[in-house]
Amino acid sequence: MTVSMPVRRGGSTLAGASRTSPGWLRRVDWLLLAAVAGLLVIGALLVWSATLHREDLTGGNEDAYLRKQVINAAIGLVLGGVVAATDHRWLRLWAPVLYAASAVGLALVFVPGVGATINGSHSWLLVGGLSLQPAEMAKFGVVLGMAFVLAERSEAHLRHGVNAVDVVPALAIAAVPALLILAQPDLGTLMVLTVTVFGVVGLSGAPKRWLFLLAGGGAAVVVFAVQSGLLAGYQLDRFGAFTDPSLDPQGAGYNTQQARIAIGNGGITGQGLFNGTQTQAGFVPEQHTDFVFTVAGEELGLVGAAAIVALFALLLWRALRIARQADDLFGRVTAVGIACWFGFQAFQNIGMCLGIMPVTGVPLPLVSYGGTSMFASLTAVGLLLNVHLRTAGRPGHGVVVQERMARSRF
Repeated sequence: MTVSMPVRRGGSTLAGASRTSPGWLRRVDWLLLAAVAGLLVIGALLVWSATLHREDLTGGNEDAYLRKQVINAAIGLVLGGVVAATDHRWLRLWAPVLYAASAVGLALVFVPGVGATINGSHSWLLVGGLSLQPAEMAKFGVVLGMAFVLAERSEAHLRHGVNAVDVVPALAIAAVPALLILAQPDLGTLMVLTVTVFGVVGLSGAPKRWLFLLAGGGAAVVVFAVQSGLLAGYQLDRFGAFTDPSLDPQGAGYNTQQARIAIGNGGITGQGLFNGTQTQAGFVPEQHTDFVFTVAGEELGLVGAAAIVALFALLLWRALRIARQADDLFGRVTAVGIACWFGFQAFQNIGMCLGIMPVTGVPLPLVSYGGTSMFASLTAVGLLLNVHLRTAGRPGHGVVVQERMARSRF
Protein backbone atom coordinates (compact mmCIF):
# COMPACT_ATOMS: atom_id res chain seq x y z
CA MET A 1 0.00 0.00 0.00
CA THR A 2 1.39 3.38 -0.97
CA VAL A 3 1.64 5.93 1.82
CA SER A 4 0.43 9.41 0.88
CA MET A 5 2.89 12.10 1.95
CA PRO A 6 2.00 15.63 3.02
CA VAL A 7 2.36 18.27 0.34
CA ARG A 8 5.19 20.75 0.71
CA ARG A 9 4.09 24.37 0.78
CA GLY A 10 6.42 27.31 0.76
CA GLY A 11 9.49 25.04 0.84
CA SER A 12 8.82 23.37 4.20
CA THR A 13 6.78 20.44 5.37
CA LEU A 14 3.58 21.22 7.18
CA ALA A 15 4.67 19.49 10.37
CA GLY A 16 8.09 21.10 10.18
CA ALA A 17 6.57 24.55 9.81
CA SER A 18 4.59 24.07 12.99
CA ARG A 19 7.76 23.35 14.94
CA THR A 20 10.23 25.82 13.48
CA SER A 21 8.25 28.90 12.49
CA PRO A 22 8.11 31.80 14.96
CA GLY A 23 5.18 31.85 17.36
CA TRP A 24 4.62 28.09 17.43
CA LEU A 25 3.97 28.34 21.16
CA ARG A 26 0.86 30.38 20.38
CA ARG A 27 -0.45 27.47 18.31
CA VAL A 28 -0.20 24.96 21.16
CA ASP A 29 -3.60 23.97 22.53
CA TRP A 30 -3.03 25.23 26.06
CA LEU A 31 -6.56 24.39 27.19
CA LEU A 32 -5.97 20.76 26.26
CA LEU A 33 -2.67 20.76 28.15
CA ALA A 34 -4.31 22.43 31.15
CA ALA A 35 -6.96 19.69 31.32
CA VAL A 36 -4.30 16.97 31.08
CA ALA A 37 -2.10 18.64 33.72
CA GLY A 38 -5.06 18.99 36.08
CA LEU A 39 -5.98 15.31 35.73
CA LEU A 40 -2.36 14.23 36.25
CA VAL A 41 -1.96 16.28 39.44
CA ILE A 42 -5.30 15.20 40.89
CA GLY A 43 -4.59 11.58 39.95
CA ALA A 44 -1.21 11.58 41.71
CA LEU A 45 -2.79 12.94 44.90
CA LEU A 46 -5.64 10.41 44.79
CA VAL A 47 -3.28 7.47 44.22
CA TRP A 48 -1.10 8.70 47.08
CA SER A 49 -4.08 8.94 49.41
CA ALA A 50 -5.40 5.49 48.42
CA THR A 51 -2.04 3.80 49.14
CA LEU A 52 -0.72 5.93 51.99
CA HIS A 53 -1.67 3.48 54.74
CA ARG A 54 -1.66 0.28 52.67
CA GLU A 55 1.45 -1.45 53.97
CA ASP A 56 0.47 -4.57 52.03
CA LEU A 57 1.09 -2.54 48.88
CA THR A 58 3.82 -0.11 49.88
CA GLY A 59 5.90 -2.28 52.23
CA GLY A 60 5.92 0.58 54.73
CA ASN A 61 7.06 3.26 52.26
CA GLU A 62 4.13 5.69 52.28
CA ASP A 63 5.34 7.57 49.21
CA ALA A 64 6.05 4.47 47.08
CA TYR A 65 3.02 4.72 44.76
CA LEU A 66 3.21 8.50 44.53
CA ARG A 67 6.76 8.19 43.20
CA LYS A 68 5.76 5.44 40.79
CA GLN A 69 2.84 7.50 39.51
CA VAL A 70 5.06 10.55 38.99
CA ILE A 71 7.65 8.43 37.14
CA ASN A 72 4.92 6.89 34.95
CA ALA A 73 3.59 10.35 34.14
CA ALA A 74 7.09 11.65 33.34
CA ILE A 75 7.75 8.77 30.93
CA GLY A 76 4.33 9.27 29.35
CA LEU A 77 4.97 12.98 28.90
CA VAL A 78 8.24 12.23 27.12
CA LEU A 79 6.45 9.78 24.80
CA GLY A 80 3.69 12.31 24.16
CA GLY A 81 6.23 15.05 23.49
CA VAL A 82 8.06 12.90 20.97
CA VAL A 83 4.80 12.14 19.13
CA ALA A 84 3.74 15.80 19.19
CA ALA A 85 7.07 16.91 17.68
CA THR A 86 7.35 14.14 15.08
CA ASP A 87 6.95 15.02 11.43
CA HIS A 88 3.45 14.06 10.36
CA ARG A 89 4.82 12.03 7.42
CA TRP A 90 6.66 9.73 9.82
CA LEU A 91 3.52 9.17 11.88
CA ARG A 92 1.76 8.02 8.73
CA LEU A 93 4.69 5.77 7.84
CA TRP A 94 4.91 4.24 11.32
CA ALA A 95 1.17 3.75 11.83
CA PRO A 96 1.14 0.18 10.36
CA VAL A 97 4.23 -0.73 12.40
CA LEU A 98 2.72 0.54 15.66
CA TYR A 99 -0.52 -1.26 14.92
CA ALA A 100 1.34 -4.53 14.22
CA ALA A 101 3.40 -4.13 17.41
CA SER A 102 0.24 -3.72 19.49
CA ALA A 103 -1.29 -6.86 17.92
CA VAL A 104 1.91 -8.84 18.58
CA GLY A 105 1.86 -7.67 22.19
CA LEU A 106 -1.69 -9.00 22.57
CA ALA A 107 -0.65 -12.35 21.05
CA LEU A 108 2.37 -12.67 23.38
CA VAL A 109 -0.02 -12.73 26.34
CA PHE A 110 -0.88 -16.31 25.38
CA VAL A 111 2.76 -17.49 25.29
CA PRO A 112 3.54 -19.63 28.36
CA GLY A 113 6.01 -17.98 30.69
CA VAL A 114 5.44 -14.56 29.14
CA GLY A 115 1.75 -13.89 29.74
CA ALA A 116 0.31 -13.67 33.24
CA THR A 117 -3.13 -13.70 34.85
CA ILE A 118 -3.93 -10.83 37.22
CA ASN A 119 -7.37 -10.34 38.80
CA GLY A 120 -8.82 -13.15 36.71
CA SER A 121 -7.80 -11.73 33.32
CA HIS A 122 -4.98 -13.27 31.29
CA SER A 123 -4.02 -9.92 29.81
CA TRP A 124 -0.58 -9.09 31.19
CA LEU A 125 3.03 -9.47 30.10
CA LEU A 126 5.84 -9.94 32.61
CA VAL A 127 8.99 -8.25 31.30
CA GLY A 128 12.02 -7.83 33.55
CA GLY A 129 9.94 -7.74 36.71
CA LEU A 130 7.48 -5.25 35.20
CA SER A 131 3.85 -6.03 34.39
CA LEU A 132 2.57 -4.54 31.14
CA GLN A 133 -0.95 -4.63 29.70
CA PRO A 134 -0.78 -4.70 25.88
CA ALA A 135 -4.51 -4.05 25.59
CA GLU A 136 -3.93 -0.44 26.65
CA MET A 137 -1.52 0.19 23.78
CA ALA A 138 -3.85 -1.72 21.45
CA LYS A 139 -6.38 1.12 21.74
CA PHE A 140 -3.77 3.52 20.39
CA GLY A 141 -2.74 1.02 17.71
CA VAL A 142 -6.30 0.49 16.50
CA VAL A 143 -6.96 4.24 16.23
CA LEU A 144 -3.78 4.73 14.19
CA GLY A 145 -4.43 1.65 12.05
CA MET A 146 -7.99 2.63 11.17
CA ALA A 147 -6.96 6.22 10.45
CA PHE A 148 -4.18 5.01 8.17
CA VAL A 149 -6.42 2.67 6.16
CA LEU A 150 -9.29 5.14 5.79
CA ALA A 151 -6.97 8.00 4.82
CA GLU A 152 -4.93 5.95 2.36
CA ARG A 153 -7.97 4.55 0.57
CA SER A 154 -9.80 7.88 0.31
CA GLU A 155 -6.70 9.74 -0.88
CA ALA A 156 -5.78 7.02 -3.38
CA HIS A 157 -9.20 7.44 -5.00
CA LEU A 158 -9.13 11.25 -4.70
CA ARG A 159 -12.10 11.28 -2.35
CA HIS A 160 -12.69 13.62 0.59
CA GLY A 161 -14.84 11.20 2.56
CA VAL A 162 -15.28 7.51 3.32
CA ASN A 163 -17.53 5.11 1.45
CA ALA A 164 -18.81 1.64 2.25
CA VAL A 165 -15.88 -0.13 0.59
CA ASP A 166 -13.40 1.70 2.82
CA VAL A 167 -15.13 0.57 6.02
CA VAL A 168 -14.46 -3.15 5.46
CA PRO A 169 -10.63 -3.06 5.71
CA ALA A 170 -10.87 -0.56 8.58
CA LEU A 171 -13.08 -2.98 10.53
CA ALA A 172 -10.70 -5.81 9.71
CA ILE A 173 -7.92 -3.72 11.29
CA ALA A 174 -9.98 -3.45 14.49
CA ALA A 175 -11.18 -7.07 14.46
CA VAL A 176 -7.77 -8.70 15.08
CA PRO A 177 -7.04 -6.94 18.41
CA ALA A 178 -10.70 -7.26 19.41
CA LEU A 179 -10.64 -11.04 19.03
CA LEU A 180 -7.38 -11.31 20.97
CA ILE A 181 -8.79 -9.15 23.77
CA LEU A 182 -12.00 -11.22 23.84
CA ALA A 183 -9.93 -14.39 24.21
CA GLN A 184 -8.18 -13.07 27.35
CA PRO A 185 -11.01 -12.20 28.26
CA ASP A 186 -10.87 -8.45 29.03
CA LEU A 187 -14.46 -7.32 28.68
CA GLY A 188 -13.85 -3.74 29.81
CA THR A 189 -11.18 -3.03 27.20
CA LEU A 190 -13.31 -4.74 24.55
CA MET A 191 -16.21 -2.39 25.38
CA VAL A 192 -13.94 0.66 25.09
CA LEU A 193 -12.50 -0.58 21.81
CA THR A 194 -15.98 -1.28 20.41
CA VAL A 195 -17.25 2.21 21.21
CA THR A 196 -14.07 3.72 19.75
CA VAL A 197 -14.54 1.84 16.47
CA PHE A 198 -18.24 2.77 16.43
CA GLY A 199 -17.36 6.44 16.87
CA VAL A 200 -14.66 6.38 14.18
CA VAL A 201 -16.99 4.78 11.64
CA GLY A 202 -19.91 7.04 12.58
CA LEU A 203 -17.97 10.32 12.43
CA SER A 204 -15.69 9.55 9.49
CA GLY A 205 -18.50 10.08 6.99
CA ALA A 206 -19.16 6.39 6.33
CA PRO A 207 -22.72 5.35 5.38
CA LYS A 208 -24.94 5.24 8.47
CA ARG A 209 -26.07 1.68 7.79
CA TRP A 210 -22.67 0.55 9.03
CA LEU A 211 -23.58 1.80 12.50
CA PHE A 212 -26.60 -0.51 12.60
CA LEU A 213 -24.47 -3.40 11.36
CA LEU A 214 -21.85 -2.71 14.03
CA ALA A 215 -24.49 -2.49 16.77
CA GLY A 216 -26.01 -5.79 15.65
CA GLY A 217 -22.60 -7.42 15.40
CA GLY A 218 -21.68 -6.23 18.89
CA ALA A 219 -24.88 -7.66 20.34
CA ALA A 220 -24.19 -10.98 18.59
CA VAL A 221 -20.68 -11.11 20.07
CA VAL A 222 -22.07 -10.53 23.58
CA VAL A 223 -24.62 -13.31 23.17
CA PHE A 224 -21.94 -15.64 21.83
CA ALA A 225 -19.54 -14.84 24.67
CA VAL A 226 -22.19 -15.58 27.29
CA GLN A 227 -23.64 -18.70 25.65
CA SER A 228 -20.28 -20.24 24.78
CA GLY A 229 -18.85 -19.88 28.28
CA LEU A 230 -16.06 -17.65 27.03
CA LEU A 231 -16.63 -15.17 29.86
CA ALA A 232 -15.35 -16.20 33.27
CA GLY A 233 -17.81 -16.89 36.07
CA TYR A 234 -16.76 -13.83 38.06
CA GLN A 235 -17.49 -11.61 35.03
CA LEU A 236 -21.03 -12.95 34.74
CA ASP A 237 -21.45 -12.51 38.51
CA ARG A 238 -20.45 -8.85 38.15
CA PHE A 239 -23.17 -8.28 35.59
CA GLY A 240 -25.63 -10.02 37.90
CA ALA A 241 -24.57 -7.79 40.80
CA PHE A 242 -24.96 -4.75 38.53
CA THR A 243 -28.60 -5.57 37.83
CA ASP A 244 -29.22 -6.45 41.51
CA PRO A 245 -26.62 -5.00 43.95
CA SER A 246 -28.08 -7.00 46.85
CA LEU A 247 -27.53 -10.29 45.00
CA ASP A 248 -24.06 -10.98 46.45
CA PRO A 249 -23.05 -8.13 48.80
CA GLN A 250 -20.00 -10.00 50.13
CA GLY A 251 -18.86 -11.25 46.73
CA ALA A 252 -19.46 -9.83 43.27
CA GLY A 253 -21.39 -6.85 44.65
CA TYR A 254 -18.85 -5.96 47.35
CA ASN A 255 -16.80 -3.54 45.23
CA THR A 256 -19.83 -1.58 44.11
CA GLN A 257 -21.31 -1.35 47.59
CA GLN A 258 -18.07 -0.12 49.15
CA ALA A 259 -17.61 2.38 46.31
CA ARG A 260 -21.08 3.80 46.89
CA ILE A 261 -20.47 4.07 50.62
CA ALA A 262 -17.18 5.91 50.06
CA ILE A 263 -18.69 8.39 47.61
CA GLY A 264 -21.74 8.89 49.85
CA ASN A 265 -19.46 9.76 52.77
CA GLY A 266 -18.02 12.72 50.88
CA GLY A 267 -21.07 14.94 50.73
CA ILE A 268 -20.55 18.31 49.05
CA THR A 269 -17.00 19.21 50.08
CA GLY A 270 -15.61 15.84 51.20
CA GLN A 271 -13.87 14.65 54.34
CA GLY A 272 -10.55 16.18 53.32
CA LEU A 273 -7.61 14.78 51.38
CA PHE A 274 -5.96 11.85 53.24
CA ASN A 275 -8.88 11.78 55.72
CA GLY A 276 -11.50 9.57 54.05
CA THR A 277 -12.70 6.87 56.43
CA GLN A 278 -13.35 4.20 53.80
CA THR A 279 -10.21 5.10 51.85
CA GLN A 280 -7.75 5.21 54.72
CA ALA A 281 -9.17 1.98 56.17
CA GLY A 282 -8.71 0.23 52.80
CA PHE A 283 -12.32 -0.93 52.47
CA VAL A 284 -12.58 -0.25 48.72
CA PRO A 285 -10.71 -2.91 46.68
CA GLU A 286 -8.39 -1.79 43.86
CA GLN A 287 -8.95 1.81 44.91
CA HIS A 288 -5.72 3.19 43.47
CA THR A 289 -6.47 1.69 40.05
CA ASP A 290 -10.02 0.87 38.97
CA PHE A 291 -11.84 2.70 41.79
CA VAL A 292 -9.68 5.79 42.15
CA PHE A 293 -12.71 8.02 41.53
CA THR A 294 -14.13 6.92 44.90
CA VAL A 295 -11.17 8.63 46.62
CA ALA A 296 -12.19 11.90 45.01
CA GLY A 297 -15.84 11.36 45.94
CA GLU A 298 -15.07 10.67 49.61
CA GLU A 299 -12.19 13.04 50.29
CA LEU A 300 -12.93 15.91 47.87
CA GLY A 301 -16.71 15.52 47.80
CA LEU A 302 -19.06 16.51 45.03
CA VAL A 303 -16.93 19.56 44.28
CA GLY A 304 -13.77 17.51 43.65
CA ALA A 305 -15.58 14.80 41.72
CA ALA A 306 -17.27 17.41 39.54
CA ALA A 307 -13.88 19.03 38.89
CA ILE A 308 -12.59 15.74 37.46
CA VAL A 309 -15.66 15.40 35.24
CA ALA A 310 -15.22 19.01 34.09
CA LEU A 311 -11.57 18.41 33.20
CA PHE A 312 -12.54 15.39 31.11
CA ALA A 313 -15.26 17.44 29.43
CA LEU A 314 -12.67 20.10 28.57
CA LEU A 315 -10.30 17.46 27.19
CA LEU A 316 -13.03 15.92 25.01
CA TRP A 317 -14.16 19.33 23.73
CA ARG A 318 -10.64 20.17 22.64
CA ALA A 319 -10.17 16.75 21.01
CA LEU A 320 -13.39 17.09 19.02
CA ARG A 321 -12.50 20.65 18.07
CA ILE A 322 -9.13 19.43 16.80
CA ALA A 323 -10.94 16.77 14.78
CA ARG A 324 -13.36 19.32 13.33
CA GLN A 325 -10.59 21.69 12.27
CA ALA A 326 -8.25 19.04 10.85
CA ASP A 327 -8.07 19.35 7.08
CA ASP A 328 -6.95 15.80 6.35
CA LEU A 329 -8.76 12.53 7.01
CA PHE A 330 -5.88 10.91 8.92
CA GLY A 331 -5.79 13.70 11.49
CA ARG A 332 -9.56 13.86 11.74
CA VAL A 333 -10.02 10.13 12.32
CA THR A 334 -7.23 9.90 14.90
CA ALA A 335 -8.65 12.82 16.90
CA VAL A 336 -12.17 11.37 16.77
CA GLY A 337 -10.89 7.94 17.82
CA ILE A 338 -9.00 9.36 20.80
CA ALA A 339 -12.03 11.41 21.87
CA CYS A 340 -14.26 8.32 21.76
CA TRP A 341 -11.66 6.25 23.61
CA PHE A 342 -11.16 8.76 26.44
CA GLY A 343 -14.81 9.71 26.65
CA PHE A 344 -16.27 6.23 26.97
CA GLN A 345 -13.50 4.88 29.20
CA ALA A 346 -13.96 7.78 31.63
CA PHE A 347 -17.73 7.25 31.57
CA GLN A 348 -17.33 3.51 32.15
CA ASN A 349 -14.90 3.95 35.05
CA ILE A 350 -16.86 6.69 36.82
CA GLY A 351 -20.12 4.88 36.08
CA MET A 352 -19.01 1.66 37.76
CA CYS A 353 -17.93 3.65 40.84
CA LEU A 354 -21.42 5.17 40.97
CA GLY A 355 -23.16 1.85 40.27
CA ILE A 356 -24.64 2.90 36.93
CA MET A 357 -22.27 0.71 34.88
CA PRO A 358 -21.09 -2.87 35.51
CA VAL A 359 -17.66 -3.42 37.07
CA THR A 360 -15.27 -4.23 34.21
CA GLY A 361 -11.87 -3.18 35.53
CA VAL A 362 -10.91 -0.29 33.23
CA PRO A 363 -8.70 2.50 34.61
CA LEU A 364 -9.61 6.18 34.65
CA PRO A 365 -7.37 7.73 31.95
CA LEU A 366 -4.58 9.99 33.27
CA VAL A 367 -5.81 9.49 36.86
CA SER A 368 -5.63 5.79 37.84
CA TYR A 369 -2.34 4.19 38.80
CA GLY A 370 -0.82 2.12 36.02
CA GLY A 371 2.17 2.50 33.75
CA THR A 372 0.83 1.08 30.49
CA SER A 373 -2.41 3.03 30.71
CA MET A 374 -0.53 6.25 31.46
CA PHE A 375 1.90 5.72 28.56
CA ALA A 376 -0.92 5.03 26.10
CA SER A 377 -3.04 7.97 27.27
CA LEU A 378 -0.24 10.56 27.14
CA THR A 379 0.97 9.26 23.78
CA ALA A 380 -2.57 9.80 22.50
CA VAL A 381 -2.53 13.35 23.89
CA GLY A 382 0.73 13.92 22.00
CA LEU A 383 -0.96 12.78 18.81
CA LEU A 384 -3.80 15.26 19.39
CA LEU A 385 -1.24 18.04 19.77
CA ASN A 386 0.51 16.90 16.60
CA VAL A 387 -2.70 17.17 14.59
CA HIS A 388 -3.50 20.56 16.13
CA LEU A 389 -0.03 22.05 15.57
CA ARG A 390 0.12 20.85 11.99
CA THR A 391 -3.33 22.25 11.19
CA ALA A 392 -2.73 25.55 13.00
CA GLY A 393 0.67 25.95 11.34
CA ARG A 394 -0.59 25.46 7.80
CA PRO A 395 -0.75 28.65 5.69
CA GLY A 396 -4.34 29.56 4.95
CA HIS A 397 -5.61 26.68 7.06
CA GLY A 398 -8.75 28.61 8.05
CA VAL A 399 -9.93 28.76 4.43
CA VAL A 400 -8.99 25.11 3.90
CA VAL A 401 -10.97 24.06 6.98
CA GLN A 402 -14.04 25.96 5.82
CA GLU A 403 -13.86 24.33 2.41
CA ARG A 404 -13.35 20.91 3.92
CA MET A 405 -16.27 21.33 6.33
CA ALA A 406 -18.52 22.40 3.45
CA ARG A 407 -17.92 19.18 1.58
CA SER A 408 -17.41 16.73 4.45
CA ARG A 409 -20.09 14.68 6.14
CA PHE A 410 -18.27 14.89 9.49
